[in-house]
Amino acid sequence: MSDPTIKGLPPPPVKYDGSNFRIAIVHARWNDAIIKALLEGTINKLKEQGVKEENIVVKSVPGSYELPFATKQLIEAGKVQSANAAPSMIASTTNLLSLIDNNTSSQPSEPKPSSTSTGPLTTPFDAVISIGCLIKGSTMHFEYICDAVTHGLMRIQLDTGTPVVFGVLTALNDDQALERAGIGRGEKGKGHNHGEDWGLAAVELAAQNKDWTKGVL
Repeated sequence: MSDPTIKGLPPPPVKYDGSNFRIAIVHARWNDAIIKALLEGTINKLKEQGVKEENIVVKSVPGSYELPFATKQLIEAGKVQSANAAPSMIASTTNLLSLIDNNTSSQPSEPKPSSTSTGPLTTPFDAVISIGCLIKGSTMHFEYICDAVTHGLMRIQLDTGTPVVFGVLTALNDDQALERAGIGRGEKGKGHNHGEDWGLAAVELAAQNKDWTKGVL
């Protein structure tokens, strides 16, 4: 590895099952080759932990500055979608009445099909991974964007209660970014794809957050 400071996230102390999680990924398109590698690493790691492909929602925005807005809107959209998909009180009442009718009838009731859905989840997102890549140039643009995006993403997870994984590379040059996407051009190695770390972190945070919201420590 050309840069010994690049380290991957060690495995969590507990193996988490992501099969019932719904994870959103929002990524910038700026520095496209690096983003594609990071996105691939993230999705592969999510799948390794059991997250189903149909429960991984991927959206893109032009650049990293747009990530906080898109992240918040995705979280809110997931909640709206969940509310719209929930059965109405009228439907629930009708189902209860039909059960009473069946119990009082002398005729055997027909077996009802299972309501278990095998399609994609419509529950609120359990975590969001925000992916971007900022590379320092010759102006102050880099510093301003890094600061704004970092604080914006932090505020969103605190305000919404939904874990947001910070997947924004803040590199001083192209080689640093390439190595942290696992596609470095150095002779000593390609580096390490930090997308894998973000996938691990998302499932771990999603699992722990489910427990914490129930008062389980």
